[in-house]
Amino acid sequence: MKPTLSCPAPAKLNLFLHVVGRRPDGYHLLQTLFRFVDLHDTLHFTLREDGVVHRTNAIEGVPEERDLCVRAARLLQSETGCDSGVDIAVEKRIPLGGGLGGGSSDAATTLIALNRLWSLGLSRERLMQIGLRLGADVPLFVFGENAFAEGVGEVLQACPLPEAWYVVLFPPVQVPTAQIFGHPELTRDTVSITMRALPERQEQLRNDLQPVACKLYPEVARHLAWLNNFGKAMMTGSGACVFAEFSGRSQAEAVLARLPQDMRGVVAQGLTRHPLHDWVLN
Repeated sequence: MKPTLSCPAPAKLNLFLHVVGRRPDGYHLLQTLFRFVDLHDTLHFTLREDGVVHRTNAIEGVPEERDLCVRAARLLQSETGCDSGVDIAVEKRIPLGGGLGGGSSDAATTLIALNRLWSLGLSRERLMQIGLRLGADVPLFVFGENAFAEGVGEVLQACPLPEAWYVVLFPPVQVPTAQIFGHPELTRDTVSITMRALPERQEQLRNDLQPVACKLYPEVARHLAWLNNFGKAMMTGSGACVFAEFSGRSQAEAVLARLPQDMRGVVAQGLTRHPLHDWVLN
């Protein structure tokens, strides 16, 4: 039997997302609070000795050459000179283009798992550096803790969060991140805050990308409006998924039970840290 690892790749929620400026290169400066939840993809990695990296199953809308898992594995090979390969099978549960970080999470899980499967021994910091080349959210998932983030999302401070449950709705649209960030009506000058100030600023926290996404994608607005009947609803990331927080599972499940037939969603539990956090040495 060839060595195989099966690993979760959890989704994230942005509990708020403020755009506080823009760099000369066009990238936006952000402040956000990332929370891991137990909605997750599952990735299966089987060692190959021939150096080939291959995804063994099809994913609609994601050709193998563009898959962040495949790109992460090949980047890890090139960065370390590793001559091992891998077969990767991906069970997708996190919607594509939903702002839940599924692709970034899959890439991070690939880096963490192959660091073990290929016996590379890279530190968390090194894996985060490699991950940043794949996307701004990838370092978060390698970091492995709920975090207050700044910069383009890569400057991270661990931020412990209380137990919470979320109703997460999946509007039937995919929202291109670049379209939202490039929109002329996007707010780009929200005043910066500190992590220490978050508790007393709860009422002012929002997602600056949400008004643009709602204008361009009425389904996002419709799902937000429905969920707002039960609590403060917010879009995660650049959309399309929306969520509301509840203190207990029963409250969240009661709301989900009232979901209209033409909407889809899940109840997700907030995690204290990434399930693979302890696989990587600091």
